[in-house]
Parts: sequence; C-alpha cells; structure tokens
Amino acid sequence: MTVSVEDVSSSVVREYLSRKGLKRTIACMDEEHPRTASSVNNRSELRQLLNMDALYRNNKAQICPLKTLLEMIVKHHMEGPENDQITISESDSLQSAPTATRNNTAPVISKHIKSRSDTGEVYPSQPTHTSLFPKTDREPGRNPTEDSEAYKHKPTMAASRNDESVLKREAERNTSTTENTQRTRTNRTRRGMIAGPIASTLQESNKKKQNRRLDVRQQLLRVELENKRPSDELSGTGVDQKTPQSGLTEINSADCLRGQRESWSAPDKGQRAKRFEKDMLTTTNVKSLAGQKAALDVAEMVLDDIDDDEDLRELSKVSFQRAGTEHSYAGRPMGQHTARELKVILIGSSLNCFSVEWRNQGFAFSETYDLRYGIVQKKGGPCGVLASMQAFVLKKLLFENVESGNTGLQWLRPSDTTRRTTLASAAAEMLWRAGEEKQATIAINSGRNHFTPTGHFKSEGVFEKITCFTVDNVKDLQLLLERHIDQFETGVLGCILLTISAVLSRSIEKVRDDMDVPTTTLIGAHGYCTQELVNLFLCGRAVSNVFDNDMELDSGHGNMTLLKGVKGPCDIGLLSLFEHYNICKVGAHLKTPRYPIWVVCSESHFSVLFGLQRELLTNRGQRMEFELYYYDGLANQQDEIRLTVSVGESARSCADDDTDLIPPLEHCIRTRWKNALVNWNDTEPIL
Repeated sequence: MTVSVEDVSSSVVREYLSRKGLKRTIACMDEEHPRTASSVNNRSELRQLLNMDALYRNNKAQICPLKTLLEMIVKHHMEGPENDQITISESDSLQSAPTATRNNTAPVISKHIKSRSDTGEVYPSQPTHTSLFPKTDREPGRNPTEDSEAYKHKPTMAASRNDESVLKREAERNTSTTENTQRTRTNRTRRGMIAGPIASTLQESNKKKQNRRLDVRQQLLRVELENKRPSDELSGTGVDQKTPQSGLTEINSADCLRGQRESWSAPDKGQRAKRFEKDMLTTTNVKSLAGQKAALDVAEMVLDDIDDDEDLRELSKVSFQRAGTEHSYAGRPMGQHTARELKVILIGSSLNCFSVEWRNQGFAFSETYDLRYGIVQKKGGPCGVLASMQAFVLKKLLFENVESGNTGLQWLRPSDTTRRTTLASAAAEMLWRAGEEKQATIAINSGRNHFTPTGHFKSEGVFEKITCFTVDNVKDLQLLLERHIDQFETGVLGCILLTISAVLSRSIEKVRDDMDVPTTTLIGAHGYCTQELVNLFLCGRAVSNVFDNDMELDSGHGNMTLLKGVKGPCDIGLLSLFEHYNICKVGAHLKTPRYPIWVVCSESHFSVLFGLQRELLTNRGQRMEFELYYYDGLANQQDEIRLTVSVGESARSCADDDTDLIPPLEHCIRTRWKNALVNWNDTEPIL
C-alpha cells in the first residue's frame, strides 16, 4: 500500500498530540480529518518512512532527548547545515574515507569520519580497531606474502573476503549501537524514566542482545544468499575452487562475534560491498514494513517508543498475531437502507432521532470502592439496557470469575482490567444468544461517514459512521469486543451501539417476528426501554411478554391471537411490580433463573437484585433466611444496599404493615417469595 505525503504528515501530527497527551485535540482531529486505511499508526514504521532512524538514535543519545518525531525534525532543521553530517549513513562514510595500507595486506578503512564546518576540512579519526585478515582464515603453511599474491590473482577469494568484511563491519556496528542503546537506557533509568529491577549486569545484557542480533542477521543473509546460489555449484573445499556466489555464503560466526573489520584492496571492491550491504538492509526493511502494514489498525493509534531491537521484535510478533486474527473479520459499512430500517424498529421513524440521554450513555463503572462492579447511569431512558448488562456483568464476576484468592464480596471489587474484560465477555454472551449461538454482529463507530443521507432520513451522525463486523464463533466475538471495548465503556454511544448490535445479531426480520405487534418499537415513549428490548438482551428474543411459552387468545368470531412468551429457562431472571398489581404474570423461566440475579422492573425503571449463593434458588424449606444485594445505577448510590430476606413463619408479621409505606422493591421480592419479610439493615428504604 502506497502511503501519501498527506497520510504521513497527519500521522506525524497525531504522534505529536498523542505523546503530549492532548486527547481532546486528537478527538477533534479524528472528527474533522478521519484516519484512513493508509494512515500510519505505528511509530517505528513512521520513523522508517521519514528516513530518520539515524536522527532518532542521535536524539536518544542526548541527555534530554525529545519525545516526538516532529520536535526532532524541527530541531534538526533549526540547527542548520552543520547538523546534516549526522544523517549520513555509515556506508557513505566508508565510501568517502581515505585508505591506507599496512603489512602488505589490504588497506584499512576507518569507520569514523570527522568534519569541521568552518573550514570544510574532512579528515579520518583515529581508528578504533585494526582490520586485518584473521589468521584462522589462512591455510596452514601459507605466509602473508602468499596471501597477498592469492588475493591479487584470485577474484573469487577477494569477493569472499569482501562479503565477510561486510558481515564483520555490520557486527561491529551492532556492538556500537547496543552500547549506545544500553548507555541511553541507563541514563533514562537514573532520571526516573524507566523503573524496575535489572535482572542481569549490563555486560551480560549487551552480550545477549548482541548474540541475538547477530544470529538474526546471519539467518537473513543465509536465506538471501542461498536463493542466489546456482544449482550447479561446485562441491570443492578449496578457496580457489569457489565461485563468487558460493563465496558469499561463507559466514564465519566466530569472526562476527569478535567484531573484526575487513578491508578491500581497491575502491571498486568497496563499492561492491556497499551495494551488497544496502541490498540486504533494504530487504530487511521491506519485510519489516510489510509486517507492520499487515497489522495496520484504523480505529486505534499505536505510538509506542521502541528502545531496542528486542522490543521491535516483540512488537512484530504481536502485530503478526493480531493481523492473523483480524484477517477473518468481515467489516462492512452500514448502508442507508439498513440504517432506515433500524431507525424504524428502534424509534419508530427514520425521521426521528435518539434522545440526548441515549446519545450520552456508555457502560462506565462506578469508582466507589464498595460498588466497583456497578455501571453508572447518567439520566433516565436506557435503564433497561444498562440493567441487563449489569446483570450479566454480575454473573461473570460472581459465578464465572476464575481469579484465585478472591472470595465472597471481593469479587464485587474488581480491578480495572477485570472490569473491562468482564464487560466484553458479558456483551459477547448477550449478542451470541441473540444470534441463536450461530453468529453475532458488532456495530462499531468508524469515525467517518459511509453514506450521505438522502430522502426521508434525518441525519444525526450515528448510523452514517457505523461499520458492522459479523463473526461466526464466540472466541472471535470476544476478541473483537475486547479490542473495541473503549467505544462501549467510555464512548458516548455505548448503549446505542450495543442495542444496534443486538438487533443486527438477531436480524431485523426476526425481531419483528418475535413481537406480538410487528410495528412495536424497542424504545418507547420518553426514551424508555420496552419489554421487547429487555427480553432481547435477557432471552435472545424480542418477545412482548414475560410468561412461559406462547399463549393463544380468542379474540372472537373464531379469530385467535398468538401471544409470544419466553421459550425456555434463562440465566438472568426478571421481577416486575406489574405482577404485584396483577397486570402481568412473570413465568417460571424468568422468576427462577439459573443464577440468583434478577432485573427488577419497578415504577418504569429497571435495576438489579442479586444474591451470592445459588442455593437460594433450590432451597424450598418452610423457613429460610438469606441476603440479597440491590444496585440502581441511576440513584447516585454511594453505599452498598444489603437486604436480609426471611421466608416462612418468621415473616408473618409483614401482613400487619401499612401497604402505603411498603417500598416497591419489597413488593417485587414478594412476587418471588410470598409473604417474605425484608430487613433493610439500617439502610434507608427506597420508596
């Protein structure tokens, strides 16, 4: 994929904003200038596209290095032409360096070139190593004079020496880079930028990193050179019998580890070695860029600081794994036809819009210590969706939590990571059930419009930006939700996206077929959730009733009306104040769920009631006492509400109470446990 100048420029700006922590500015930029498929979201790849690796290394060696690529570029140009020498590659320095001879062998080339901008004089510095042919490369019984003669008259041997010198010079460069990187990391540790214990000494760390890098480079060289080797290669063992191609394949790992530098007898051999080295580095860079582009993520911005090659290799492994996982996700932009159908079934008309309460509601958790499990509701409206999600989150925390060491109420004080994982798992279970455990669809806000509304469709900036991902197994569903969990937890459209995902997972046609009246909407008057929407989340079907199975109602003149109810047992139950007033009858499938968690419908509001022991669902004794916990995300709850429920002979005194002062929650509890006595344990009852 070709990356344009505009994409690179915008990525540089985003990298600057990200490193400076300007999140709101990034959000504004994403809205006015959205990311595209060719946007660069990896800092290492962006650095390579700008050809500023040398500038980046030089910056990291400074006492106070700059944090952003944009600052490095600006500083480089502000310092003027005298700083241009920094970006000259080492291969160019090798080419321009003067040569010298010693002991009748090939001339020695100094690696470091010093320059003075005031006089323009360039002169070689004192060489740090003396580059001679190792004694182990000579055959026994041959003296330096014979080696010199053989070097003059055997071009294949010279080519072999040249290629070995390239490898050795590369090894020496790696050693220098490793030392600079380690020294920089040490300085950063002293300044407090890197924390944590050091597992080994600096010398051992340098040695391990050097050995790993040399092994990787040698493997790349071997693969490249074996591809160039002709099929009719000679099998002789003498140096004089080898062709230039076979000479290139000789890699002496011992010499590379010693870091000795080779030299060439003429400038044209230096040119050849330089081209060989450049080709190999280009091949490596192309492979690295291809791997990074395969993991390109439009929705997320990954701008991590890569300190050394080990971190880069680890990042590459993660990128390839994510690329392999994301490859199966079939994302498709939402069209206007689907958007119109969704609006009609959700809010009644394609000319209507979501209320402010829905548009600003996500699944953010409470930061109160005793209520860290609770999802906070900002305003009334989407309480049915929030209560359903809350119930499944509690199910995951209390009965499917595998964290060791947590007992009892400790499960209700999860860490931030556990909460996010649990939220994704709960959403995955609801959507998977809505898709009949065959497939599920997730609606994600892509940040850019996919269609321009026309005709009878009122735009509100929601449906136009949705991209739908359909998966056919629950594992991919879980991974995809974890990847985009920010849009549901902290995003302002979290409730809307989950509701759209549930409808699409079930399909619009099946949702209509579930209802008693196909023209019923899932969001009713004043933005309240209807029973159909709550049943879609709890049972996977948008049925209109809460009794068990279906019922036929004789409407006269031989006409029968089919009323659809809950088909089978549910994991999460439902208690309704309407049953207390004999308006409806909650069936056993919802009243006695598999887990002691109930969504409570009371006074046009949904909240959650739950217990910690599953035994209270099976214990049918005459006398029983147990505890239930109540959570209402809209009540600005600050303390834990614990209720003690007594069933049997000890509860007879409740009949003498004034019914006008009985909290509605107690009426809901007694629809499940008849004549139960509820003790609020010094908590103010909710009337």
